[in-house]
Amino acid sequence: MSFTNTSPLVVPTRAKECTVGTNPISVAAPAKNGDSFVLDMATSAAALGKVELHHRNGISIPEGWGCDAEGRFSTDPKAVLSGGGLVPLGGSENTGGHKGYGLGLMVEVFCGMLSGSQYSKNIRTWRMTDRSADLGQCFVAINPENFAPGFNDRMADLLSMHRNLAPAESGMPVLAPGDPERKHIQTCRDLGGIPYHLKVVNHMNELASTLGVSPLLPTHRLIE
Repeated sequence: MSFTNTSPLVVPTRAKECTVGTNPISVAAPAKNGDSFVLDMATSAAALGKVELHHRNGISIPEGWGCDAEGRFSTDPKAVLSGGGLVPLGGSENTGGHKGYGLGLMVEVFCGMLSGSQYSKNIRTWRMTDRSADLGQCFVAINPENFAPGFNDRMADLLSMHRNLAPAESGMPVLAPGDPERKHIQTCRDLGGIPYHLKVVNHMNELASTLGVSPLLPTHRLIE
Protein backbone atom coordinates (compact mmCIF):
# COMPACT_ATOMS: atom_id res chain seq x y z
CA MET A 1 0.00 0.00 0.00
CA SER A 2 1.27 3.44 -0.88
CA PHE A 3 -0.06 6.89 0.01
CA THR A 4 1.10 10.49 -0.42
CA ASN A 5 -0.26 13.90 0.42
CA THR A 6 -0.14 16.69 -2.19
CA SER A 7 -0.59 20.41 -2.62
CA PRO A 8 -4.10 21.55 -1.63
CA LEU A 9 -6.25 21.19 -4.75
CA VAL A 10 -9.51 19.86 -3.30
CA VAL A 11 -12.31 21.83 -1.68
CA PRO A 12 -13.74 19.93 1.32
CA THR A 13 -17.46 19.16 1.49
CA ARG A 14 -19.43 22.32 2.43
CA ALA A 15 -16.36 24.57 1.98
CA LYS A 16 -15.06 26.85 -0.76
CA GLU A 17 -11.32 26.84 -0.09
CA CYS A 18 -8.80 24.18 -1.20
CA THR A 19 -7.27 22.62 1.91
CA VAL A 20 -6.95 18.94 0.92
CA GLY A 21 -4.71 17.37 -1.69
CA THR A 22 -5.76 14.82 -4.29
CA ASN A 23 -4.04 12.48 -1.80
CA PRO A 24 -3.90 9.25 -3.84
CA ILE A 25 -4.25 5.71 -2.54
CA SER A 26 -2.52 2.75 -4.17
CA VAL A 27 -3.05 -0.86 -3.13
CA ALA A 28 -1.69 -3.88 -5.01
CA ALA A 29 -2.14 -7.58 -4.29
CA PRO A 30 -0.85 -10.57 -6.30
CA ALA A 31 -3.05 -13.33 -7.69
CA LYS A 32 -1.97 -16.31 -9.81
CA ASN A 33 0.01 -16.45 -13.06
CA GLY A 34 1.15 -12.84 -12.91
CA ASP A 35 -2.35 -11.47 -12.42
CA SER A 36 -2.99 -8.89 -9.72
CA PHE A 37 -5.35 -6.43 -8.10
CA VAL A 38 -3.97 -2.90 -8.59
CA LEU A 39 -5.97 0.03 -7.26
CA ASP A 40 -4.40 3.43 -7.94
CA MET A 41 -6.76 6.35 -7.38
CA ALA A 42 -6.97 9.93 -6.21
CA THR A 43 -9.36 10.76 -3.40
CA SER A 44 -10.68 13.64 -5.53
CA ALA A 45 -13.48 13.12 -8.04
CA ALA A 46 -11.03 13.71 -10.90
CA ALA A 47 -7.35 14.40 -11.41
CA LEU A 48 -6.27 18.00 -11.97
CA GLY A 49 -4.63 16.97 -15.24
CA LYS A 50 -7.99 15.93 -16.66
CA VAL A 51 -9.43 19.36 -15.91
CA GLU A 52 -6.38 20.99 -17.52
CA LEU A 53 -6.81 18.85 -20.64
CA HIS A 54 -10.47 19.84 -20.95
CA HIS A 55 -9.50 23.49 -20.57
CA ARG A 56 -6.76 23.20 -23.21
CA ASN A 57 -9.18 21.46 -25.59
CA GLY A 58 -11.91 24.03 -24.93
CA ILE A 59 -14.53 21.60 -23.66
CA SER A 60 -16.64 21.48 -20.51
CA ILE A 61 -15.92 19.08 -17.67
CA PRO A 62 -18.54 16.68 -16.30
CA GLU A 63 -20.73 17.88 -13.43
CA GLY A 64 -19.16 16.83 -10.14
CA TRP A 65 -15.48 17.20 -11.02
CA GLY A 66 -14.90 20.66 -9.61
CA CYS A 67 -16.31 23.89 -8.21
CA ASP A 68 -15.82 27.62 -8.65
CA ALA A 69 -14.38 30.10 -6.13
CA GLU A 70 -17.70 30.18 -4.25
CA GLY A 71 -17.80 26.40 -3.78
CA ARG A 72 -20.53 25.92 -6.39
CA PHE A 73 -20.25 22.99 -8.77
CA SER A 74 -19.10 24.11 -12.20
CA THR A 75 -18.62 22.49 -15.61
CA ASP A 76 -16.26 25.31 -16.67
CA PRO A 77 -12.66 24.08 -16.34
CA LYS A 78 -11.40 27.68 -16.21
CA ALA A 79 -13.54 28.36 -13.12
CA VAL A 80 -12.07 25.30 -11.42
CA LEU A 81 -8.49 26.24 -12.32
CA SER A 82 -8.87 29.95 -11.52
CA GLY A 83 -9.87 30.27 -7.88
CA GLY A 84 -12.03 27.16 -7.61
CA GLY A 85 -10.89 23.62 -7.01
CA LEU A 86 -11.49 19.94 -7.40
CA VAL A 87 -14.16 18.25 -5.29
CA PRO A 88 -13.78 15.07 -3.23
CA LEU A 89 -14.46 11.62 -4.65
CA GLY A 90 -18.24 11.20 -4.67
CA GLY A 91 -18.99 14.79 -5.65
CA SER A 92 -21.69 16.48 -3.62
CA GLU A 93 -22.64 15.60 -0.06
CA ASN A 94 -25.84 13.97 -1.35
CA THR A 95 -23.82 11.58 -3.51
CA GLY A 96 -21.18 10.73 -0.91
CA GLY A 97 -18.61 13.48 -1.38
CA HIS A 98 -18.09 13.63 2.37
CA LYS A 99 -16.69 10.09 2.16
CA GLY A 100 -14.10 11.13 -0.40
CA TYR A 101 -13.25 14.09 1.82
CA GLY A 102 -12.78 11.67 4.72
CA LEU A 103 -10.51 9.43 2.63
CA GLY A 104 -8.41 12.46 1.70
CA LEU A 105 -7.93 13.35 5.36
CA MET A 106 -7.17 9.69 6.16
CA VAL A 107 -4.24 9.88 3.73
CA GLU A 108 -3.17 13.09 5.47
CA VAL A 109 -3.13 11.19 8.80
CA PHE A 110 -0.87 8.50 7.32
CA CYS A 111 1.40 10.91 5.44
CA GLY A 112 1.38 14.33 7.07
CA MET A 113 0.72 13.53 10.72
CA LEU A 114 2.90 10.42 11.11
CA SER A 115 5.87 11.69 9.07
CA GLY A 116 6.06 15.22 10.43
CA SER A 117 5.90 16.66 6.89
CA GLN A 118 3.82 19.62 5.81
CA TYR A 119 0.08 18.99 5.53
CA SER A 120 -3.15 20.47 4.19
CA LYS A 121 -2.87 24.15 3.19
CA ASN A 122 0.58 24.35 4.83
CA ILE A 123 1.92 22.60 1.72
CA ARG A 124 3.02 25.01 -0.99
CA THR A 125 0.57 25.81 -3.76
CA TRP A 126 0.69 23.65 -6.87
CA ARG A 127 3.35 24.86 -9.36
CA MET A 128 4.94 27.25 -6.86
CA THR A 129 8.67 26.55 -6.61
CA ASP A 130 9.77 29.19 -4.10
CA ARG A 131 10.11 26.55 -1.37
CA SER A 132 10.22 22.81 -0.87
CA ALA A 133 6.88 21.03 -0.93
CA ASP A 134 7.96 18.84 2.01
CA LEU A 135 5.38 16.14 1.25
CA GLY A 136 4.87 13.00 3.32
CA GLN A 137 4.50 9.43 2.12
CA CYS A 138 3.41 6.21 3.76
CA PHE A 139 4.31 2.73 2.52
CA VAL A 140 2.90 -0.49 3.96
CA ALA A 141 4.09 -3.99 3.00
CA ILE A 142 2.19 -7.05 4.18
CA ASN A 143 3.40 -10.62 3.73
CA PRO A 144 0.31 -12.73 2.88
CA GLU A 145 2.15 -15.84 4.10
CA ASN A 146 1.67 -14.59 7.67
CA PHE A 147 -2.10 -14.85 7.29
CA ALA A 148 -4.63 -17.35 5.95
CA PRO A 149 -3.26 -19.88 3.43
CA GLY A 150 -4.03 -19.75 -0.29
CA PHE A 151 -3.92 -15.98 -0.70
CA ASN A 152 -3.02 -16.02 -4.41
CA ASP A 153 -5.67 -18.63 -5.23
CA ARG A 154 -8.32 -16.70 -3.33
CA MET A 155 -7.28 -13.45 -5.02
CA ALA A 156 -7.54 -15.13 -8.43
CA ASP A 157 -11.03 -16.36 -7.55
CA LEU A 158 -12.08 -12.90 -6.36
CA LEU A 159 -10.91 -11.28 -9.60
CA SER A 160 -12.52 -13.94 -11.79
CA MET A 161 -15.77 -13.70 -9.85
CA HIS A 162 -16.11 -10.04 -10.82
CA ARG A 163 -14.69 -10.17 -14.34
CA ASN A 164 -17.21 -12.90 -15.18
CA LEU A 165 -20.26 -10.95 -14.00
CA ALA A 166 -22.92 -10.36 -16.63
CA PRO A 167 -22.45 -6.77 -17.89
CA ALA A 168 -25.28 -4.27 -17.63
CA GLU A 169 -24.46 -3.13 -21.17
CA SER A 170 -23.38 -5.38 -24.02
CA GLY A 171 -19.74 -4.84 -24.97
CA MET A 172 -18.92 -3.25 -21.61
CA PRO A 173 -17.39 -6.08 -19.55
CA VAL A 174 -16.99 -5.78 -15.79
CA LEU A 175 -13.36 -4.98 -14.97
CA ALA A 176 -11.16 -5.43 -11.92
CA PRO A 177 -8.94 -2.61 -10.62
CA GLY A 178 -5.84 -2.50 -12.81
CA ASP A 179 -7.46 -3.97 -15.93
CA PRO A 180 -7.84 -0.64 -17.82
CA GLU A 181 -4.20 0.22 -17.12
CA ARG A 182 -3.02 -3.20 -18.33
CA LYS A 183 -4.96 -2.71 -21.55
CA HIS A 184 -3.48 0.76 -22.02
CA ILE A 185 0.05 -0.53 -21.41
CA GLN A 186 -0.45 -3.17 -24.10
CA THR A 187 -1.78 -0.52 -26.49
CA CYS A 188 1.34 1.58 -25.89
CA ARG A 189 3.55 -1.46 -26.54
CA ASP A 190 1.71 -2.20 -29.77
CA LEU A 191 2.08 1.44 -30.89
CA GLY A 192 5.70 1.66 -29.79
CA GLY A 193 5.00 4.68 -27.60
CA ILE A 194 2.45 6.63 -25.57
CA PRO A 195 -0.29 8.34 -27.61
CA TYR A 196 -1.15 11.95 -26.74
CA HIS A 197 -3.84 14.28 -28.07
CA LEU A 198 -2.40 16.45 -30.84
CA LYS A 199 -3.26 19.63 -28.88
CA VAL A 200 -1.18 18.34 -25.96
CA VAL A 201 1.75 17.58 -28.27
CA ASN A 202 1.50 21.05 -29.81
CA HIS A 203 1.41 22.62 -26.32
CA MET A 204 4.54 20.69 -25.28
CA ASN A 205 6.30 21.70 -28.50
CA GLU A 206 5.42 25.36 -27.95
CA LEU A 207 6.84 25.20 -24.42
CA ALA A 208 9.94 23.37 -25.66
CA SER A 209 10.51 26.06 -28.29
CA THR A 210 10.38 28.85 -25.70
CA LEU A 211 12.96 26.97 -23.64
CA GLY A 212 15.19 26.22 -26.59
CA VAL A 213 14.70 22.47 -26.34
CA SER A 214 15.09 20.30 -29.43
CA PRO A 215 14.21 18.14 -31.23
CA LEU A 216 10.48 18.71 -30.98
CA LEU A 217 7.94 15.91 -30.74
CA PRO A 218 6.62 14.61 -34.07
CA THR A 219 3.07 15.62 -35.03
CA HIS A 220 2.57 13.55 -38.18
CA ARG A 221 2.07 10.10 -36.64
CA LEU A 222 -1.68 10.28 -36.15
CA ILE A 223 -3.85 7.41 -34.89
CA GLU A 224 -7.14 6.97 -36.72
